[in-house]
This record gives sequence, C-alpha cells and structure tokens, in this order.
Amino acid sequence: MLRNRLAMVLVTALAPAIWGTTYLVTTEMLPPHRPLLAAVIRCLPAGLLLIALTRTLPKGDWWWRALVLGALNIGGFQALLFIAAYRLPGGIAATVGAVQPLITAALSAALLGDRLTLRTVLSGIAGVGGVSLLVLRANARLDAIGVFAALGGAVVMAFGVVLSKRWGSPAPLLATTGWQLTAGGLLLVPVTLLTEGAPPTHYTTDNVLGYAYLCLIGAALTYAMWFRGLRALPPTSLSFLSLLSPVVATVTGWLALDQDLSPLQAIGAVVVLGSLIVAQTQRPRTAAPTPTTQPAPTTPPVRETA
Repeated sequence: MLRNRLAMVLVTALAPAIWGTTYLVTTEMLPPHRPLLAAVIRCLPAGLLLIALTRTLPKGDWWWRALVLGALNIGGFQALLFIAAYRLPGGIAATVGAVQPLITAALSAALLGDRLTLRTVLSGIAGVGGVSLLVLRANARLDAIGVFAALGGAVVMAFGVVLSKRWGSPAPLLATTGWQLTAGGLLLVPVTLLTEGAPPTHYTTDNVLGYAYLCLIGAALTYAMWFRGLRALPPTSLSFLSLLSPVVATVTGWLALDQDLSPLQAIGAVVVLGSLIVAQTQRPRTAAPTPTTQPAPTTPPVRETA
C-alpha cells in the first residue's frame, strides 16, 4: 500500500514539475504580451482532443459541475495567474501563490471533514518561506491588483481541487479532464478577445512548437496526471505538490538561461522539498464526529408483587 501511494505521488508530481517549464517556453518560444491567448491555446484544443478521444459528454448534474470545475481549475485560475504575472515580479506572484496548500487544507477541513493538523500548517508555512527564499527579490515591487490576483488564483484552485474531490466524477479520467479543459478554455475566449484583441495572423516555427508543447504536454497530459492523483490522494497532499513548479522554474532558468542560483535560493529549494515530503508522509485523518448528548436512561419503576 505504501509503495503504491509513493508511486502515485511521484507520477502526480510530474504534472507541477512540467508546469514549472511554462515560464521558459513562454519567454523563449511564444509571442510576447499574449498570456491569455497562450492559456486558451493551451487548454481548449487539449480539452476538445480528450473529448474526441473518449467520446463521452457530461450527463445530468455534471453539465454544470464540469462548468464550475473548469472555471475554477482552468479558466479562473489561468486568468488570475497571468494577471498576477503581468502586474507582479515573478517572485511575489509565486510566493503569494504558495499559500494554496494552506487554503486547500482549510477548505478540506470545512467541506470534506479532514482534520487540520499543526503539522500541515507548519509544513504550509515552511513551503511559503522556502518559495520566498527561492524566488523573492529584495527590490520587488508590490501591486495591489497583482497581489489580489495571485491570492485569488490560489483560492479558486484550492476550491477546484476540494470540490473535485467532494463530487467525484463517475466518468473516465480522460473524459472528466477534457470537460474541464474545454469549459475553462471556452470561458477564457471572450476574456482574451476583450483584453488582448484578435490573435496574431503570423506564427513562427518556435511559436507553433511552444503552443504544441503547452497544449499536448502542459495540459492534456499533465492535467490528466493531476486529476488522476486527485482521485487517489488527499487534496491537501496534492496541493503541496504544486510547490514543485517554482523549484523547477528556477532550476530550468539556471540551466537554460544561465541565470544565477545563489546559496539562499538553494536553501529555499531544500526547505520547499522538505515541507513537501513532510506533507506527503502524513496520513490523512478525518475529524472525529461530534458526540451527541443522550438523556440518561430512566429506570422503570419496580412493581411490587403480592
């Protein structure tokens, strides 16, 4: 059982690790100043592809549930993420977003009955601290809208993860993933057209390869792995895996872009990985049911016999 759980954690961890390469692909291969277009091309074609492969559409309540989950896990999260990325230095956006495991833990306690332990809280605080050491810079400037967008992205993603666990789709994994990617992508289309205008008419080979990577690897494959992990792992444990993204983003920047990696950043990466490991080794516990007060039993009167 422990070995199976470890294998599931490692496979699921590949998803946020791959998402950590998004910054490199976006800056080096995609057209500039088109973040929402990148989100649409990343999600919508991937969702339609998975629906075409599975040939399964939502039934009953899952029409609106897929729309809600797609808005939370995909559309709303992607929009807020890119707003934060545009208005904040990457270090601040990543640090604010690192509170997601703590928010997920609180929501899991409220909606799923999971127990919020001190170990989880301390691991979450350590994760935020580690990410800040890894990516935060002393000259970083704060922007109120950007901070609220980064925090909002963490909140909507946490809600999406917890509601996905609470509702539990009866459909095959790839079909459910396709529904959410399609719903989220469709919701992003009008927002993209209003804020960024019509898409460019010319694309380079690097643009096409970058978009293909984000769509097929960064969405279709990784979200399937992410939602598969969500079916098997507690939401809080899953959310801690998202802390791998800034670690991978920093390492790829160091390797591919010749960026500096200071000893303080290395310490931050170790702290992040330590908090992640501690969170994964904790067994999920549900809150004990509240005892109900029962009236004391009354002793029936004893009849005297003649």
